[in-house]
Amino acid sequence: MTLSIPDFSNARVLVVGDVMLDRYLFGGTSRISPEAPVPVVHVQQNEDRAGGAANVAVNLAHLGVHTSLLGMVGNDDEAAALQSAIEGQGVYCELTAVDGWPTITKMRIQSRGQQLIRIDREAPPVPSGTEALLKGLEARLDDTDAVVLSDYGKGSLRDVSVMIIACNAKNVPVFVDPKGADFDKYRDATVITPNQAEFDVVAGVPVDDEDMVSRASEMMVNLGLSGLLVTRSKKGMLLVEGKGEPQFLPARAREVYDVTGAGDTVIAAFAASVAAGSNFGEAAALA
Repeated sequence: MTLSIPDFSNARVLVVGDVMLDRYLFGGTSRISPEAPVPVVHVQQNEDRAGGAANVAVNLAHLGVHTSLLGMVGNDDEAAALQSAIEGQGVYCELTAVDGWPTITKMRIQSRGQQLIRIDREAPPVPSGTEALLKGLEARLDDTDAVVLSDYGKGSLRDVSVMIIACNAKNVPVFVDPKGADFDKYRDATVITPNQAEFDVVAGVPVDDEDMVSRASEMMVNLGLSGLLVTRSKKGMLLVEGKGEPQFLPARAREVYDVTGAGDTVIAAFAASVAAGSNFGEAAALA
């Protein structure tokens, strides 16, 4: 398939979901700690990056899309660091600060290209924050070509079903990166983009490609979707949609140490392409 790169400059995409701070500490390791059988990392560099839904938004902005982001953070230093990581990326960012709630933070310690440990800091979100996200989405739908709901299972998308209904009422396509075993809450979304493991939990493990297409098509119909895009790691992706034949899209494999954010990149490129006028097949190939 020949890739067609659409003009993203007029596309407007709104991202709503679980924003988080990805904090990286980099350093060398040359000895084992005398206190425990673990490597000692001499930190020489640190970097804060936009993670989760914020990473989706940054991906969109780098494509040239007019991008807006809604999410929840705490009143803490990590919120300021996340805001700083997003600023200058071309994203209109509106983060709702919730008192007594920590900004979701994932700290990764890396040495020689390998991730040694990840430390997570999070808590269930409070209702007042999730209500603000729903109101923010509803207020922006008239000026939006597509919506991405980035669900990391952290609770920001508690009202995801209501959000999908609101998007459909305005005829705005809504793309969901799902999480968990309950896909029914994503009913009537335009497209959802589970990875293979997430798909298998909900649909069952397919015995071959033909069985996978059958299970994917059944899921698409049962959930009232217009399409279903399953990301399959080194096997590429499967796209099924109401019109047209199922498509298995091969991956171009790379030797990488860290695949963090791969799903974010897929849904960003897919949603941006559709918002810019591409069909699902073209969008999936580009993603």
